[in-house]
Amino acid sequence: MKRNSAFLLSALGLGYVFLYLPVLLLIVFSFNESRLVTVWAGFSTKWYGELLRNQRILDAGWLSLAVAAASATLATVLGLCGGMALARFGVFRGRALVAGLLMAPLVMPEVLSGLSLLLLFVSLDQLIGWPGERGFVTIVIAHATFATAYVAVIVQARLKLLDPALEEAAHDLGAPPWRAFVGVTLPLLLPALAAGWLLAFTLSLDDLVIASFTAGPGATTLPMVVFSSVRLGLSPQVNALATLFVLAALLLVGMALWLLRPRAAARS
Repeated sequence: MKRNSAFLLSALGLGYVFLYLPVLLLIVFSFNESRLVTVWAGFSTKWYGELLRNQRILDAGWLSLAVAAASATLATVLGLCGGMALARFGVFRGRALVAGLLMAPLVMPEVLSGLSLLLLFVSLDQLIGWPGERGFVTIVIAHATFATAYVAVIVQARLKLLDPALEEAAHDLGAPPWRAFVGVTLPLLLPALAAGWLLAFTLSLDDLVIASFTAGPGATTLPMVVFSSVRLGLSPQVNALATLFVLAALLLVGMALWLLRPRAAARS
């Protein structure tokens, strides 16, 4: 047993080293004086200043945040409707088709999704003159399309754990269906909706393939800028940008743990 435990701990340690050592090196070399990202030439924070003066990266970052927030909100609304339909409406005509279409983005390759959305937008532009140039709106629609599936899965799983008697009690007390949903079901779904929104936000912020198909020349997301910068040659500004993202993620995780701590203490 001790040998097995030592082996498992060693394998776990090697796995963590494999995952997080490159991230640690990236953070360290973001403070490198040299322009070469693999040669240490002394401590410096000049690349953070260069990053803040890089208008192209700043514009792409604001666009990515706006797209992620809008697409996550739209995906949360659509995913709520889809999850409610699959979890509460029972067996209805076309249920299998609805479930298949809703879950298809989970297994469909991103290249195929991006190409099909590009052809859709081009066809719509030829038929009705919309959306015209591809940009913010087309990226939001594209990201919401595949993020809806993730939100629907989370909402459906949450609804299966809820007690239907709570809604029935609200109906018995005279609440109409919309009032029972707003006053009883929706508050119980808030954790699932928050998780789905955050997941959709992260997926949108991280997406490169679908955005490359649905973005126009006037709309470039941050992953597209980073990818083009890496292709032209590694820059310490990319390391600085990645370091800021890591720090933001750690800050959000720390805030979430801090907010959940009083609840855990109260329950214990």
